[in-house]
Amino acid sequence: MTTASSTAVPTLIGSVQRALRLMEAVGTHRDGAPAKQLAREAGLPLPTAYHLLRTLTHEGYLRRENGVFLFGAAAERLGGGPATPRPGVIVDSLAHWADVIGAPVYCALYKDGEIEMVAVADTPAVPAVREWASFRETGHAHALGQCLLAQLDEREREDHLDRHPVRPLTRYSVRDRQALLRRLRSMKHTEPVVERQEYVMGTVCAAIPITVGSAVAAMAVSLPLHQEERLLPAVEQLRCEVTTLLRSFVFSISI
Repeated sequence: MTTASSTAVPTLIGSVQRALRLMEAVGTHRDGAPAKQLAREAGLPLPTAYHLLRTLTHEGYLRRENGVFLFGAAAERLGGGPATPRPGVIVDSLAHWADVIGAPVYCALYKDGEIEMVAVADTPAVPAVREWASFRETGHAHALGQCLLAQLDEREREDHLDRHPVRPLTRYSVRDRQALLRRLRSMKHTEPVVERQEYVMGTVCAAIPITVGSAVAAMAVSLPLHQEERLLPAVEQLRCEVTTLLRSFVFSISI
């Protein structure tokens, strides 16, 4: 015998569902998006979207900057910080990719004004680059650092370089601050950042930006100079692998 309670349809609150659709739409734009675009992507009438966006902003789940909406502090606190895959998932994935691609794989974040190496995975045949000069202090000289710095705004870049001045590490390194800033401004989000023997002689590296929530992140591969022809295919393979991983996370964005 079926009881009324066992067949009852759960009560769903439409306004909550619509707010969640908007949050998901915001999550697909690292640099934020205007209300009209978010309304269209969430499938909502513009007046409804405006009302919900104002409410979410008032409660701290969103913030509005220069006419676009981004995740606010309250949204990030839900997951204990910016929405990023769990560290264990990252480590396991890097190890798998290093084996599949046949090259060392690196993951780094720009957090609290500093470059933070999250994880590195390599293989016996192709070991990772040895950190002979602090990765944190020499972001200007390696692909991961340049990729992270390129994602910052001008004020954040200037602040970083005030604390960690540009200094050549090899004869191929960028020579000064202005040259680095010009390079960073010219970088395109859709193209990998390639560095050839700027951090250490005999090694080439390519990095791609990883956009997950509000986190500024990047992943990279490195290879010996004599295998340089493998570099771009390897980083494109990494891009495809990372895209597949991030699609499994609620607030994954794009690469």
